[in-house]
Amino acid sequence: MKRFFLTSIFAMVLCIGAQAFDPVKQWGQLQVVGTQLCAQNGEPVVLRGVSFGWHNIWPRFYNKKAVKWLKQDWHPTVIRAAMGVTTVEDNYLDNPEFALQCIEPVIKAAIKNNLYVIVDWHSHELHTAEAVKFFRYISQKYGKYPNIIYELYNEPVEDSWDDLKAYATTLINEIRQHDPDNIILMGCPHWDQDIHLVADSPLTGFTNIMYTVHFYAATHHQYLRDRMVDAIRRGVPVFVSESAGMEASGNGPLDPVEWQAWIDCMEQHKVSWVTWSLSDKDETCSMLLPRATATGPWKDDVIKKSGKMLRDYLRRYNP
Repeated sequence: MKRFFLTSIFAMVLCIGAQAFDPVKQWGQLQVVGTQLCAQNGEPVVLRGVSFGWHNIWPRFYNKKAVKWLKQDWHPTVIRAAMGVTTVEDNYLDNPEFALQCIEPVIKAAIKNNLYVIVDWHSHELHTAEAVKFFRYISQKYGKYPNIIYELYNEPVEDSWDDLKAYATTLINEIRQHDPDNIILMGCPHWDQDIHLVADSPLTGFTNIMYTVHFYAATHHQYLRDRMVDAIRRGVPVFVSESAGMEASGNGPLDPVEWQAWIDCMEQHKVSWVTWSLSDKDETCSMLLPRATATGPWKDDVIKKSGKMLRDYLRRYNP
């Protein structure tokens, strides 16, 4: 009898802990106050999570069971659906129906599991008309949910900040017709590294806008951390929507020292961050082996070193 009682109490504790880990229930409608991402009640929030790989290369991971397992075992507060816009076949521009078939189950699963979800226009080139159409659809259908975060442009490469500001203005105006308050992320020039250009001339007239910085720790060192911190001090709300511990190519050895330096910096300045990527390519940044199932559960024998390190970070820093 005593053993049964203790077992029951232990099960209840586990159940309560699992129920408590519901970021959207805890924080509700996110907002930007000054440079800080905040909960609905104004409390500062740091989101930490994982990005899926390109939908058109790894569609098999874009399913509700994968999202559920991530929440249960890795403990992200945000996930990122990286919708490939160009480059590889079956991209959004060539096959928009397939793209939506991939990302919408992830969006719906995030909503069901009380996670925030970044809907990422994963492009390196401007495609304004197509982006307007896409974000009109997403904001009309999902804008009523506080889970949604819009990422307007993954990584600009050649575009000037003036051109990017015009692009962002067009898309923000479209989204705000249907969704007045969810967070919008905008990239900056040179692979999301020239955040100082944003600080020189930020967008005006909008609320709940943040700007993205991307880093790969073995390539991007103290100079980029300094640039990011300086931009924050100058009034720029920053969100690191893509990052990892290896070289910018996504390959090469992990640099745990530099990765920890980035984590320490982001935690000190309460900057939200997401790590790349839930995929199974033969490269350092892909977190799973090809024999990993599409839906989880993923035990240690199918999780690569970068995935294990990320999972440890998420378990350590998230609620």
